Parts: sequence; structure tokens; C-alpha cells
Amino acid sequence: MSTENYTIISEFYLLGFNINWKLELFIFFIFFMVYISTITGNTIIIIVIWQSSKLHSPMYLFLGHFAFMEIGYTSVTMPKMLTDLVSGEKRIAVSACITQLYFFFVLGGIENYLLAAMAYDRYLAICAPLRYSTIMSNRFCHQLALMSWLSSITSSFIPIYFLNKLSFCGRNKIDNFFCDASPIFNLSCTDTTLLKTYFFSLLWTVVFSCLFFIILSYIQIIVVILKMPSNSGRKKVFSTCGSHFTVVILYYASVISMYVRPNHGYTFVFDKCLSVFYAIVTPFLNPIIYSLRNQKIRKAIKSFKCKYFIYL
Repeated sequence: MSTENYTIISEFYLLGFNINWKLELFIFFIFFMVYISTITGNTIIIIVIWQSSKLHSPMYLFLGHFAFMEIGYTSVTMPKMLTDLVSGEKRIAVSACITQLYFFFVLGGIENYLLAAMAYDRYLAICAPLRYSTIMSNRFCHQLALMSWLSSITSSFIPIYFLNKLSFCGRNKIDNFFCDASPIFNLSCTDTTLLKTYFFSLLWTVVFSCLFFIILSYIQIIVVILKMPSNSGRKKVFSTCGSHFTVVILYYASVISMYVRPNHGYTFVFDKCLSVFYAIVTPFLNPIIYSLRNQKIRKAIKSFKCKYFIYL
């Protein structure tokens, strides 16, 4: 599209929730508490895993990486959103918007890889227990986690690099509280057909390949569970997989609903609700799920509290 008759814009306007200021202040208070709780919950998990020698196993090392990723994931969008709710400015530079999008999708990709790695860890522990300690050493665990970070960082750089080369003119309003991919593509006055195809093909490949691997792992786990003679053994296996399985369902249900669906028939309000769920609610729920459903985490947190208060 020609840009001769348009003024090149240098910033976007995030419409956010489009409500009166009293409701915005109320939402600010709710989301501020959610953000603090998310940061606190994931930080506690990291500290507890780091301090407790009983949790220095692959399963909890992955969980530590996952908690650290969640802190970054929620911090990419929420501080800007909270600031906009209070100040009412709701403006963001184009370069800052694209930077936010980059880190949002980098951390989203890391989440997919880590969930797949955690599923592989549970598969080995349940389906191949005699080989588990040989294969899933702490060193191999850290290598998998590092590969998750590097793969997402490098694969996301190429589409974001070309996205940064786009021109934006005329319209500058994004009907969301953060910079998502689709609105940025739609606001560009440059032809984005190839870039959009590549971007979403990469997103779908990461999401569905990791989800397929997770499903395959759980099919094998379920087969082993059904062959167990005792109910106590089944309950023990369910307790070790329950937290991860719950997080997988919450994450993929929201992401697939948001990005892997037809564009027609959905309102901006529906999209915004989904964005709130996978960008804010899910990171808030994850530390609660892991702490409530995991007995070792609960014991380690209680022990950490006792040591802390004694020290004070």
C-alpha cells in the first residue's frame, strides 16, 4: 500500500478496557494485587527450590525455570497496563510496542518448550523408572531448559526483525491492553501477507508440536497407570502429574482459542477476555496449582517459613 497520502506514525494508542475511570481504578486495584501475587508466588517457588536440597531433582528444576519464565511473561504486559489504567495515557512508541511483542512471544515459546520438557520428565519417571536417573540427570535437565530459552529467543528474532521494518500510517489504535501480533499487522500500511503467514506458521508449529509431544507422553503415562494393580500406585502417579496436566489444559485451551481459530465470528471483547486469561490469570494460577497439589512443595514452603521467622 502506498504511504504517500498518509502520515507515518511513531506511536500506538492502546484502548485497553474502554470503561470509565472509576471502573479502571477498580480494575487497577484487582490487577495490581494479581500482579504482586504472581510475582510473589513464583519467586517463593524459585527460592524454595533453590534452598531445599530435597527439591534438587529434574522435575523441580524445570519448575524453577518455569516460575522464572512466568515472572518475565507477566511483567512484559502488566506494568504497562497498570500504568495506563492510572495515568490514562495509553500511548506506546512503535518500537516499544514491537519490543513488547517480541518478549511476549519469546516467553510464550519458552513456556511451550518447558511444558513439553516437563511432560518428557514425567514420562521417563513413570514409564521408564529404571532408566530415569541415567537419562534425566540434572545436567541434562539444565541443557533442555537452556535449549528452550535459546530456541525461542532465536526463532522469534527473525519475524520481529522484519516486523520492525514495517511502516505504520493512518490508524494507530490497538483495541487491547498490550501489543499483540494481529493488530500490529492490521495497522501496517506495508503488505504483510508473507510476514503474517510466516509468523503464524511459526507460532502454530511451536504450539502444536509441543502439544502433540505432551499428548503423546500422557497417552503413554495413562497406559502405564491403567496397568497398575493398586489404587495407591495410581493415586501417587496422578499426584505427580496432576499439577502439570492442569497447567497444560489452562494454557493450551486459552492460546489455541486465541490464535488458532477463524478470524470471523469473534468480538474484540471476547479477544480481550482471552488475552486477560492467558496473559494475566494463567500466570497467577500456576504457582497456586503447583503449591496446592504438590506435597513436597507445600512442605518446603512451610519449612522455609519456619526458618524465615526464626531468623527474624
